Amino acid sequence: MSDAVSRAVAGPPPGTPWSDQAPAPEAPGQPQPGAPTPGQPLLPPEQHDSVRLAGVSKTYGTGKEALIDVDLVIPEGDFVFLVGPSGAGKSTLTKLLVRDEKATAGSVAVAGHDLGRMKKKEVPLLRRKIGIVFQDFRLLPRKTVYENVAFALEVTGTSKRLMEPAVERALALVGLTEQARQRPSQLSGGEMQRTAIARAMVHDPRLIIADEPTGNLDPLISWEIIQLLLRINEMGTTVLMATHDAEVVTALRRRVVALEDGRVVRDEVGGYHREY
Repeated sequence: MSDAVSRAVAGPPPGTPWSDQAPAPEAPGQPQPGAPTPGQPLLPPEQHDSVRLAGVSKTYGTGKEALIDVDLVIPEGDFVFLVGPSGAGKSTLTKLLVRDEKATAGSVAVAGHDLGRMKKKEVPLLRRKIGIVFQDFRLLPRKTVYENVAFALEVTGTSKRLMEPAVERALALVGLTEQARQRPSQLSGGEMQRTAIARAMVHDPRLIIADEPTGNLDPLISWEIIQLLLRINEMGTTVLMATHDAEVVTALRRRVVALEDGRVVRDEVGGYHREY
């Protein structure tokens, strides 16, 4: 394991409930992002949450219960792995968070928006606050790296004056400035996924949802992508990563939310599997 990976894998002891984690050490004299200044009253906890699900169930028209009475709170700035076997409800949960689906029961709030009460015309505003990274990249093959990232702003009507610096910042973040004029067919798998991450970050979202982002990559490149997501998280962006990669989850010792048959069966710091 490389030094970079070794530095990333340090974390709380296995089995520690996520809510009992000690806060990260602060740099001397530097308050953490979002921390109150002396004498400033604390905001209600829900105002610090990126995601809040309360009693959420989802039943499809076929009668299949995809989620059953799910409670989940993800504070701003958290890094969470979402794990579970195929059919456990991971995809349904992420679809609820971007308002592709609506809960049958319970409440879903993302970035301060109550999705149950959200009007259809308000959904694009929500999605500007969420970046999504897919396993299969979903790049436009006839567009360059730059154009793929810029397209996420074009569809929202962003002016060219604002678009150019935003795209350049996103490409610099993922280390693809020199590949800006290349097309997806000229890129490696890792470069395609970094392009997808740049596209997700170009809006400066509050939440990144990464759906199996390392599923099509070899182990070494997978670690590079994980390092990039960790760096994005350190910048203050909340990261929710759905994955089957047990090695990554176990190595990083971050918060793990496990789903089985539509229910949350585990929510704690630790490895991919429960440790006794």
